[in-house]
Amino acid sequence: MGKVNVTLSIPEELRCKMKKFKHVNWSEVAWKAFEEKIRREEMKKAAEEMDKLRAENITPEWSGVEEICKWRDASKS
Repeated sequence: MGKVNVTLSIPEELRCKMKKFKHVNWSEVAWKAFEEKIRREEMKKAAEEMDKLRAENITPEWSGVEEICKWRDASKS
C-alpha cells in the first residue's frame, strides 16, 4: 500500500512540546490515532445500522426464545 503526505495544523505550543521528544515517530502516532478513530466510527455506524434494522423488523410478538426452539425442533426432524 502506498503512502501519501498529509499536512496537519496543530497549536504552536503542542509542536514545541513534540520537539522535546525527538525519538517519537509522530507520523506513526498520528497514523495510529487516525486508524483508531476510523475503527470507532465504523463500529458506531454498524451499531446504528443494527439498531435501525432491529427497530424495523422486530414486532412485539416476536420471541427470541420461541424462535430458537422452533429452529432447534426443525433441525431434529
